[in-house]
Amino acid sequence: MSEKNTDFEALDDFLEPYLELPARGKDGKLRTYRIEDPSAEDGLKIERITTLAARLASGGKAGDTTVLDDEEELNLYRMCLGGSYEPMMRELGWEMFKHCSLVAMYWITVGKEAAVEYWKTGSQGKAPNRADRRRASRGSSASAAANTTRSPASTSGTKAGSKRRKKARPRT
Repeated sequence: MSEKNTDFEALDDFLEPYLELPARGKDGKLRTYRIEDPSAEDGLKIERITTLAARLASGGKAGDTTVLDDEEELNLYRMCLGGSYEPMMRELGWEMFKHCSLVAMYWITVGKEAAVEYWKTGSQGKAPNRADRRRASRGSSASAAANTTRSPASTSGTKAGSKRRKKARPRT
């Protein structure tokens, strides 16, 4: 006798098997490109490549080490974009094509929330991009006030909660 397991819902109840990206082509027309979920094999390859790149970047070697040559980079984008690769390559300029490819990569490796953040800001969500920082610094007097607040004095060499030393008494 088998009981129905209610701990797990069907994955398709919350996972989205595709991503739709609106992008303006070189001809000025706005098109929506549907990016399908990659095969498991391609997903694993994409994960491996991005993990390697992240390790190199965190070790400070990203600037002087080429992770992917041009052909490998395009192959990564081909895996991320799937059947949309050819029309996007033909219809979009390089910057838009690259941005869409990276959004798809974030969707595949990190999830939709990270992909949406990258789509809107061009960054991984750790820090706002330059345009956002400029807008924030221009717009609010609160941020201006915060910028004039002095930082606390240095506590170098002290520990919170440490006992105070007694002053040495002069010898008589």
